[in-house]
Amino acid sequence: MRALVKPTAGPGLELRDVPEPDPGPGEVKIRVLRAGLCGTDLHIEGWDDWAASMLRPPLVVGHEFYGEIVELGEGVSDDERYGLRVGQRVSVEGHVVCGACRNCRAGRQQMCVRTSNLGVNRDGAFADYVVVPHTNVWAQPDLIDPELGALFDPLGNAVHTALSFPLTGEDVLITGAGPIGVMAAAIARHAGARYVVVTDLSDSRLALAKEAGADVVVNVGRERIASAQEQLGMSEGFDVALEMSGSPKAVAELIENCTHGAKVALLGLPGEPFAIDWGKVITHMLTLKGIYGREMYDTWYKMTFMLQTSEVLRDRVRSVITHRFPAEQWQDAFDVARSGEVGKVILDWS
Repeated sequence: MRALVKPTAGPGLELRDVPEPDPGPGEVKIRVLRAGLCGTDLHIEGWDDWAASMLRPPLVVGHEFYGEIVELGEGVSDDERYGLRVGQRVSVEGHVVCGACRNCRAGRQQMCVRTSNLGVNRDGAFADYVVVPHTNVWAQPDLIDPELGALFDPLGNAVHTALSFPLTGEDVLITGAGPIGVMAAAIARHAGARYVVVTDLSDSRLALAKEAGADVVVNVGRERIASAQEQLGMSEGFDVALEMSGSPKAVAELIENCTHGAKVALLGLPGEPFAIDWGKVITHMLTLKGIYGREMYDTWYKMTFMLQTSEVLRDRVRSVITHRFPAEQWQDAFDVARSGEVGKVILDWS
């Protein structure tokens, strides 16, 4: 089968023929139809310090995808709790947990201390076929098309972050208009926020946020967040802030524009440690919450159920896709994604 492989330690990937995987006990074999590029994939292709510390090549990369079940491993067909069958269309949770640590046993799988990541620690989904544990498979209803289904991993990050705090009637600030930030704007609008403001340095990405439901977008290379408050007639700061950029400057300006008692969810990963004005965090009684991945599997239920209820939300989430490439043009896809001026890039493996 075709697979996009990190062959050895160092920059670059190769599209090569590799043996098809067979599902073991408790596993499911899936034919990949669509797959999304993630910042993680760019780090792996470029082989930065993070990638070098995490990967053990050779390895098939990729973790955001949608596909069709083609084979069930031993024991899966008898497990009626999950209702999986050959021919079913599915998305997949890319974090494979141990099931035995304290957090797993307590129902907090997203906090597993021995998580193995698809496409990072085990063979991933930039391939014709992939094998995953059946407990990680998420069956999709018919109204979830392949491209929308391929977004469920990053959409889950957006939903987990956005719904960490109540949004109904609140003023929401989102710093960072990458694909996850844009989808978070759509979720905040769907959840009933009063105002949604999104910031970034890219006008093209801010245009995507506007299309997804943001009331005001701010290019912080030219203006300040306070100008959005003036434009909207806000007499106080934001009630909820979602940090999606990992930028120290964004975090500082976010804190400056929060009202007293505001709630802040942080998903963006910084490149290195940085200082925070803890005096303001304390005296303004801010709540800071770190976010990683998706809540397993509460976020998945929320994603599917919200999308089932609203065609508008489906269209807004899908609008984050700006480029589509056949799998053979993976290098072009990576080049476009690396530009930083696009939304989500999708590879067609069908």
